Amino acid sequence: MTCTSARTRAVSGVAALLLLAFAGCKKTVEPETVEKLTIVSGNVQARQAGRVLRSPLVFRATGSTGAGVKGAAITIVIVQGGGAVDSASVRTDANGEARVRWTLGPEAAHALLATIPGIEPLRVTASGILPSDVVIAQGNNQSARVSVVLLNTVVVRVLGANNTPMDSVNVTFQITSGGGAIAPQSILTNATGEATVRWTMGPLVGANTALVRASTIDPVTITATATP
Repeated sequence: MTCTSARTRAVSGVAALLLLAFAGCKKTVEPETVEKLTIVSGNVQARQAGRVLRSPLVFRATGSTGAGVKGAAITIVIVQGGGAVDSASVRTDANGEARVRWTLGPEAAHALLATIPGIEPLRVTASGILPSDVVIAQGNNQSARVSVVLLNTVVVRVLGANNTPMDSVNVTFQITSGGGAIAPQSILTNATGEATVRWTMGPLVGANTALVRASTIDPVTITATATP
């Protein structure tokens, strides 16, 4: 072996040791600590009870500098009103944001808590709209010959607060005088909150009446007259 070869191998060995030393000293970057959790959008929404809110809840986790923290785990717990979220635990994205969809329960008042260990829980609320009114939209106070179907269908509309149409609410019809029949006797409202039925007059001349019931709303009376 020549002196040059030996010297070259010695230098290479030292270089390798230096590389190993530097590799062992590589600094580990710790994830940034979350200092604050806020709601970006989706708070204080209102929709028919039992339905998914139209907009997702968007949360943001930030650090001491106010920048979003990636990978923070947010736990979601329903605390009022029932219902559910599509994920009870979500992680923030590169912007520090995380989204969940919230399906309301059967109550009027709803709330959930979003939590990250070490910081104050964030409370988010929503309102469930419940059926509150039954309106006769069409077909009241008609007349037809005995045992004949009224010319116009009877249309009732179920509404909630601020005249919100109530979808898929069961509406029932009960004949209270005059005989006759209403078909169907039980029907679900459509997307506009309406239920449509046909009313056949009874066999006797005179007043025909029926009660319309929906949810826990006081029943409404509809009337018609059977003629000879």
